[in-house]
Amino acid sequence: MHSIADDDTTKIYLKTDIPRLRRRAALLNRSLFCAIVAAILTALIIIVAFVSAFYRVAHEYGVAFLFVAALITFCVSLIDLARETRIALRDNDLHK
Repeated sequence: MHSIADDDTTKIYLKTDIPRLRRRAALLNRSLFCAIVAAILTALIIIVAFVSAFYRVAHEYGVAFLFVAALITFCVSLIDLARETRIALRDNDLHK
């Protein structure tokens, strides 16, 4: 796309699409990152629960905090994915 000349009217639409593609890539990147963080936090919930039960330590507050953090990051992931999907559906990738 970068090699397309500015005066090439047959393919200039490809160059104008670069900012939209960058925005979509950023949304997908953040969505994936938040989903991975949510998965790690969910795994930590299980680890903390079992280790706390093994040592007979109260774990309710720690597990509750991890659960809320996991849900927040998962929701952010879904919101970013929905935003990217909306951009993809609203603005066609195909040039007519």
